[in-house]
Amino acid sequence: MSFDPGTPPADAAHDDHAMAAWLAQTAGRRLLEVRGQGLEGKALKDAGDQAAHELLVELLAIHRPGDAVLSEEGKDSKERLHRDRVWIIDPLDGTREFSEPPRDDWAVHVALWERSAGGGGGLTAGAVAQPALGETFHTGRPPVVPGLDGSGHRVGQPPRIAVSRSRPPAFVTALAQELGAELVPMGSAGVKVMSVARDLTDAYVHAGGQYEWDSAAPVAVAAAAGLFTSRVDGSPLRYNQDDVYLPDLIVCRPELAERIVAFVQERGLG
Repeated sequence: MSFDPGTPPADAAHDDHAMAAWLAQTAGRRLLEVRGQGLEGKALKDAGDQAAHELLVELLAIHRPGDAVLSEEGKDSKERLHRDRVWIIDPLDGTREFSEPPRDDWAVHVALWERSAGGGGGLTAGAVAQPALGETFHTGRPPVVPGLDGSGHRVGQPPRIAVSRSRPPAFVTALAQELGAELVPMGSAGVKVMSVARDLTDAYVHAGGQYEWDSAAPVAVAAAAGLFTSRVDGSPLRYNQDDVYLPDLIVCRPELAERIVAFVQERGLG
């Protein structure tokens, strides 16, 4: 490994929140290094995907050797379905934005799914790094979202909905009209979810097709921060499934959840 990842913080040996944050941050440093090598276009995209994937898989093999890994860039052997702990990673979310310096709306996703005693399971730790911002958001110290205590945050101002800058779902325009909301285009699913946690937007609604690695880490962080998360029909988001296609989600401030889910159900979009 020519890139020196350093050593994880001492608490990461037994704290999955700390490990997720360190992994995401370290992969982000690697991606910034790749971005500075003078590559462009597809060559830069491919180099970033490969470098971050290989680094994360290697670090997990060293520091969490008994766990399975599901990565966007890796082969899914389905062995993970029989494991109690599965790391779900997107080594580079927002590859297009990554390849367009100096854009900063791309991210690294690292999440941990654990099987519960009853045989089900869920996300128990997660981190989203936005390397170009020098920020890593994680479940060990979730973002503090203003106004979740019912203190009347942004009274009288229109809600803001994060949408894809390249592929916004058609129904989101109608939803914005229904809510009297503003649309805020940006790249990377993780960046859009974190924009709600960072109080840059109030909701992210997507129904255009995604996979588990697109949303696992951002949803873990958003839920830890007290935000509402679900499928667009209001049903729970489930991870480490046999079919990893997870095409839609809602992440929003709790006070908007009922209206957004009702809009989707009334139009049969869920």
